Parts: sequence; structure tokens; C-alpha cells
Amino acid sequence: MAFQMPFRFGQKAVTPIDGRARQSKMMEYDQPLVWVTIILMLFGMVMVYSASISLPDSPRFANYVRWQNTYFLQRQAMFVVVSLIVGMFVFRTRIATLQRWAPYLFIGTLVLLVMVLIPGLGSVVNGSRRWLSLLVIKIQPSELMKVVAVLYAADYTVRKQEYMHKLTKGFLPMAAAVGFVGLLLLLEPDLGAFGVIVCITMGILFLGGINAVWFGGIGLMLVAIFGSIIALSKFRRERYFAYLNPWDENNAMNKAYQLTHSLIAFGRGELFGVGLGGSVEKLHYLPEAHTDFLMAVIGEELGLVGVLVVIALFYWIVKRAFDIGRQAIAIDQTFAGLTAKGIGIWIGVQTFINMGVNLGLLPTKGLTLPLMSYGGTGVVINCIGLAILLRIDYENRVLMRGGRL
Repeated sequence: MAFQMPFRFGQKAVTPIDGRARQSKMMEYDQPLVWVTIILMLFGMVMVYSASISLPDSPRFANYVRWQNTYFLQRQAMFVVVSLIVGMFVFRTRIATLQRWAPYLFIGTLVLLVMVLIPGLGSVVNGSRRWLSLLVIKIQPSELMKVVAVLYAADYTVRKQEYMHKLTKGFLPMAAAVGFVGLLLLLEPDLGAFGVIVCITMGILFLGGINAVWFGGIGLMLVAIFGSIIALSKFRRERYFAYLNPWDENNAMNKAYQLTHSLIAFGRGELFGVGLGGSVEKLHYLPEAHTDFLMAVIGEELGLVGVLVVIALFYWIVKRAFDIGRQAIAIDQTFAGLTAKGIGIWIGVQTFINMGVNLGLLPTKGLTLPLMSYGGTGVVINCIGLAILLRIDYENRVLMRGGRL
């Protein structure tokens, strides 16, 4: 039997080992993804503080003056801490467990969406009934439905794989489920969340192998549906026409008020911005600067450079999600792979819509910037989605090492 004597390197004995015994240098989880997520949340917290520092001076936010200018900063910091804690718990949940519970989570979230519409349970803010009061906290079920829609659509695609080319058994049941969700969201109303959920489900069905002809026809039908919703709603119709000509005097002081001030903010920022904290538009000119129009404040204070950095970070997250999904499918973890790609679609679509609205590329719509905009439910749900993505990547690494889950 061959025997190898240890040799000395300095004062330490080292014994050669063969390749089978050599330990893998693969990290157990995706550390860059964790750091990018944390950087975006912390950067968002700084920008929320900058964008909200003057809000207590407004009569609308007079109740928050006891916290002076740090009210929204303290709240956002609390949301970030809670999000990280919840994310760590979700990371410990096996993907197989999420797949098993996906239909029940979908039904439970539908119940929450119905409860929002019940007077006394649902809270009305700015004319929309989107929040559900649960004792000391308020949750937004439409945000929860985004991550649940990813899980449910991925599970449905796996279960109905053999019927994906058939209209009645493959597509119609999923279309009915999403249509019911859309009806509830339009009653709130929340057209933005409905649009994101439709993109998530359609994207996952496309990746899951739905018939290309049906997919194209359904896409045209959805365009017609959303066009009809806009055409039949006076408020949405006026907002759309104002978007087409925002600098018209009547539009600039009415339906295009947010858009014009957002564009002014980007224009003032130029290449390097006016400096952190130096925004003028946040001083009660640009409504919802700390939520839907946070990107405009970033553009004004940090300029084109700051905007490009944020875009690059979100692009990296979306690309990483698709890489993780492709890797999972390669090792026969189809549900995990579709879920990872669905999370990438969700983050990518919502980010694109928010930035597009801020830049005037899309009609004005209330949709927050993931991980960064002020709001508890949104940040927590974003972290849950990314925790699921990290868990998928973790399980991929375990399986590629030859381990068991």
C-alpha cells in the first residue's frame, strides 16, 4: 500500500490529499447577491430620509411632527431590520415546502384581497382601498400577491406541464385565477400591481412552454383589455393624454403635475447631481417623492451617475435571478428554476415601470421602486422574494456537490 510522508512547509506539516477528498471551495450561499440587496436597501433608506426631510412641514403630515424630520427614516430603518429578519426565516424554508404550500398561499392571499374591500377592515388612502388593518400594523395584500403569484404560477406550470399546449386544460384555469385577482385589484383600484402580476404569470407560462400561438393571441388580448380599462376610466384617460403632452399649461398644473416636476428634477441633476440633500423638488413640489418618485430625487441629487449605478445594481439582480433559474432547471429542479426566473421578472418589470414613470417613458402610475422606496409591506415582500432566490441558489449548490436536501 502506497504511503506518503507529510512534508513541512515552514513549521506546519501538510499531507497531500487526492481530488476526491479535496473540499469544495464553493460558497454555501450567494454573498454578492446578499450584499447588493443590502446596499440597495441602505441606499434607499438614505434617499428616503433625504426625500422626506421636509414632509413634517406639510399640513398633510402634521401628525408626524413629533418625530421631527427623522420620522420616515426611523420607520424605514425599522422596515429594513424586520425585512432582514423575515428574510432569514424564509431562507430556512425548503423550496419543496413552498411548492407544496403554493396553492394554499394563493387562496389565502385571495381572501386577504377580498378583506381589503370590506369597509372597516380595508383602509382608504388617497382614494384607494389597498391596505388591511391588522391590530398595530397595516399590510398591502397586493404586494404579497406578487410573490405568491410567482410561486403559484411556477407550481401550476410544473403540475400542468403535459397540458401546456392546450387551451382548456393548460391556459384557461390559470387565466381564470389571474382574472379574478385582477378584478379584486381593479376594485381597490391598483392597476399597477395587476400589470406586474400579469407580467409575472405570463412570463412564467412562456418559460414553461405554453403554446406560442396562444401566447401571442393572449398578449394581444391583454393589450386590448388594458387599453379598454384606460379608455373607459375618465381619470386614467385624462392621465394618459396628459402624459402624451405633459408641458401643456393645463396638463402641467393638473394630471401631469408629478411628471413635469419629476422631469425638472432629472434636468436639475445633470451629470453628477446637485449634491446629497440638495434637492429642491422634494420641498413640497414633487408629490410622493419618498415613495413612487424616489428615483427623481436620486436623479436630482446624484445626477446621471447615481441613476446609472442604481440601474446597474437592479440589472445585476435580475440577471443573477435568471442565472440561478437556468442552473436549477439544468439539474432538474424545474419549480425552483421557474420560481427564480419569476422573481427576476417581478423585480425587473416593477423596476422598469417605476423608472419609466419617473423618466416620462410610461404614463404616471403609482408603483414603488423595489427595496428602496418607503413602505413596510413592499420592502418586506421584496426581501422574501430575494430570500427565496437565495434558497434556490443554496439548494443548487448542495445538489451540485452531490449532497441531499
